[in-house]
Amino acid sequence: MKMCLILEGSYPYVHGGVSTWMHQYITEMKEHEFVLWVVGATHKQKGKFVYELPENKAVKIFTNKDICREEAKILYKVKRSKYFPRIFRCDRYYILREMVQGKRLDHYIKENGMSKKLVMNLYKLINEMKRLKFSKLDARCRDIYVDEEENIKVIDPKQCYTRKVSFPRHLMKGLKGIDSLDIFLNYMREIDYKSAKYWEIKFEEYCNEEE
Repeated sequence: MKMCLILEGSYPYVHGGVSTWMHQYITEMKEHEFVLWVVGATHKQKGKFVYELPENKAVKIFTNKDICREEAKILYKVKRSKYFPRIFRCDRYYILREMVQGKRLDHYIKENGMSKKLVMNLYKLINEMKRLKFSKLDARCRDIYVDEEENIKVIDPKQCYTRKVSFPRHLMKGLKGIDSLDIFLNYMREIDYKSAKYWEIKFEEYCNEEE
């Protein structure tokens, strides 16, 4: 059965309360197809949210169709890479993709510390970005998720082919914010001294420009 739900000031752009109940209602009734007619009072009420769905899938809701289209375009380009979630379909304001398990990189490090294996996986991620011909070799800590085996995925790839960044500056900035940058660089010197030195010099230049 196909059902239309008329929702005012709630799901999917507002979390909690009615939105939580509505999401549970939709996900439990898997045999039915739902169409949402959403009414919002102002544009400021809207946000960008990800909802977990059955079968290890997630739907990401956008309010800007251009940002949605750009992210979907990137996910289609990198669909064979293990470092990014698989995309299933997209429309003007949503992306249906693989649900990424684990914890945000910064949260994971705060709880578990930073191992050489994790640094190696971050290094491999940057090399994968090079292989995919990204012009932006960077990702924020909040966009990198780590599972129990310290495998990593980037959940929100942005401006990967349009912005020029030659080293992981936001990653390093995030690690510095949780007092883990020195550990990261020490392991990086063991893994690839030349890259570690280059990143360290570029990050110092970046910090000086920020002051």
